[in-house]
Amino acid sequence: MSVRRKRFRIEEVNFAGMPAPAEVDSGETAPMHHEIMSELRAIRTQMGTPGRNAVSEEVNASTNQQVAEAQAMLLTYRAQIEQCEKLKIELDLIHDAITRTKQEIAVLHGKSFEGDEMAKVNGELGAVVGGTEEATQQILTAAEAIDNASTALGKVSSVDQQKQLLDEIGDSVVAIFEACNFQDLTGQRISKVMTTMKFIENHIMEMMEIWGGVDAIKAHAPPIIDTREGDDKLLNGPKLNGDIGHASQDDIDALFD
Repeated sequence: MSVRRKRFRIEEVNFAGMPAPAEVDSGETAPMHHEIMSELRAIRTQMGTPGRNAVSEEVNASTNQQVAEAQAMLLTYRAQIEQCEKLKIELDLIHDAITRTKQEIAVLHGKSFEGDEMAKVNGELGAVVGGTEEATQQILTAAEAIDNASTALGKVSSVDQQKQLLDEIGDSVVAIFEACNFQDLTGQRISKVMTTMKFIENHIMEMMEIWGGVDAIKAHAPPIIDTREGDDKLLNGPKLNGDIGHASQDDIDALFD
């Protein structure tokens, strides 16, 4: 039986002016319809695949770029965190050094510079100066008395006067011995001062060790410049054993030979 084949919409649009398709037998309709649908599916696949591939590639490229940027940012953050950790360690060390230095200064301030120890040091040094001056005056007075008595002893002939002058000389000698006792007192007082100075020195050395030791401190020490002028530049005080730059007694004697 002959049937009229249905005209598809795409055929109506593209082939409006063309005659209608001829009637075909119903036995040939099913295979022809299957072939047409297969071709349409193939066309649709060919038309859709390139678009999907382009969009997919663009999405993949954008995603890869974002992942790369995120990884780079993560590496940057990790590096910054490591630097912050190192900085924190250094700051902790500085904080510890400052704390220990403050403790040493507090000990010095409480027990030396502003405490009883410094007052004792000042008192002991004052006593040393006063005791030395007093003993020196006593020794000079006794020596002068001995000199006067010995001079008068040669001019008198009376035994009683001679005996009196000899007693005066003996008393003056005893006075000299008594005055020399200042040496023992002076030694005791200076020992107390040296103990306090040693205490201060030890804590100063502790602070120097906190900041890298003596060598590290010397590296930052300003150069020593002697600003003295005239006679002051020549006065260096009594010479100590091992000191250099001082004139010896032999040098002085050689000037008068």
